[in-house]
Amino acid sequence: MANSTDTDSCTLDTCPITEAYVYYVPSLAGNAFYLALFAIFLVAQLGLGIRYKTWGFLAGLFGGLVLEIIGYLGRVQLHNNPFVFNSYLEYLICLTIGPAFFSASIYICLGRIVIVYGEQISLLRPRTYTMLFVFCDLVSLICQAAGGAITSIADADQQDLAQTGVNIMIAGLAIQVASLVLFMALCLQYAWSVHKNPDALNNASIMRELRNSFRWKAFLAGLALATIAIFVRSVFRVAELKGGFHSSLANNQVLFMILEGAMIVIAILCLTILHPGVCFNGQWNQTKWTFRRSIDSEMDLISANTDARGKLRDIDSVSS
Repeated sequence: MANSTDTDSCTLDTCPITEAYVYYVPSLAGNAFYLALFAIFLVAQLGLGIRYKTWGFLAGLFGGLVLEIIGYLGRVQLHNNPFVFNSYLEYLICLTIGPAFFSASIYICLGRIVIVYGEQISLLRPRTYTMLFVFCDLVSLICQAAGGAITSIADADQQDLAQTGVNIMIAGLAIQVASLVLFMALCLQYAWSVHKNPDALNNASIMRELRNSFRWKAFLAGLALATIAIFVRSVFRVAELKGGFHSSLANNQVLFMILEGAMIVIAILCLTILHPGVCFNGQWNQTKWTFRRSIDSEMDLISANTDARGKLRDIDSVSS
């Protein structure tokens, strides 16, 4: 990863750009714009999260946005001097792992969507969806962070160690891509079940009103667009890292600004304007699952079956 020379002592006046960590001077205007935009998103998400008490959703967005801010701050610093290793690490590691936090917030929404439409037509229980995808996201995050840490400690003469770190980061990103594919597939499967079983949906009046509202439909569309944007970005980063730090793809600033920066901006814009606290119409905390609730539901079902069997026995006795 590191060059053979002591690049931290280089400047654009003393060393060629091919000795830098990126083979171009990062745009000051473009990266400062993203930095400011993500800072605004962070303030907005804090306000919305506190207002509507969407704590789990806020946790993922908060962590990811802080990392995006640090990452673009690193790129702004690289504009002044693309030879500084610490600034390069800020950019590389933070912008690589940040979207994993955004994915976690999206995954949290699926279990609640299932409760709004109806658990009985779902392939998995709401808690299973959440636990499965958050676990996959955690594994992805650990791999990306571990790979970044290994890469950061590799010296100039430890290219094998640096490549090992890169490979682990690629594995983490690949897990993220795979989990997003599975997530989209299960979302489509559940949407088909909803379409085919309209009579089996949650009949609570408040849930029917929520499902029929424009804000709810806009929220689902925004969530889908955010998921696709993060997926496109993750595929790009896998291809970028797989080609190596010195590949043409890894040093194409225009592609990076579009397929990394713009994709994440689209995703966070959707998750902010169409915030679940607003689009759930105050029902966010009424759609959360808990282990206690699941156990109670099972006990209610057992009790209902027992009562039904008792009534059938009474009817048989009267008939006899």
